[in-house]
Amino acid sequence: MAKREQAKHKIDRRLGVNLWGRPKSPLNNREYGPGQHGQRRRKPSDYGIQLMAKQKLKGYYGNIGEKQFRKYYAEAVRRRGDTGENLVGILESRLDAVIYRMKFVPTVFAARQFVSHGHVKVNGRRVNVPSFMVKDGDVIEVKEKSRELPMVLEAVQSSERDLPDYMEVDHSAMKGTFLRLPKLEDVPYPVQMEPNLVIEYYSR
Repeated sequence: MAKREQAKHKIDRRLGVNLWGRPKSPLNNREYGPGQHGQRRRKPSDYGIQLMAKQKLKGYYGNIGEKQFRKYYAEAVRRRGDTGENLVGILESRLDAVIYRMKFVPTVFAARQFVSHGHVKVNGRRVNVPSFMVKDGDVIEVKEKSRELPMVLEAVQSSERDLPDYMEVDHSAMKGTFLRLPKLEDVPYPVQMEPNLVIEYYSR
């Protein structure tokens, strides 16, 4: 089992949720945390609930680093409107998240690696930064030489996830358009996300 695969499963068990809704998650068999004391159930404090909400959101997008996540929070506060909604919009604008949503790769971890290895173009230009922010109307495509990769072909044919309506994708051309920033209700999270609790965590 690859290190990335193990990391995914570790995050699932630590948080106690099947974060990506995948059939291979260990949570499908054991609904408790890892380790000797994983089966103990403790009532979390308000702080614990907020922390868990943050870890879920961070983990979902490939375990983003704390420093980067704080930057996203600061940007969400700076923007007009609901801060929690803004935070979700920022996270969904990351190029690796967009590639994952468009079903060009099977996991968010694969998306990060896929972008880093230079397999993706944005508006015709190669971009190899997973945290690159995609804007409304941007066209994202898989490089021609990368379109026959087994991982890509498998992801495109998978029925595991649905395409959200804030992007248009033509899988035959391996190309898609990011139409607009989504609201929380638009994002097809397999588990309940509570960005409002994340905002409470950072604004303590």
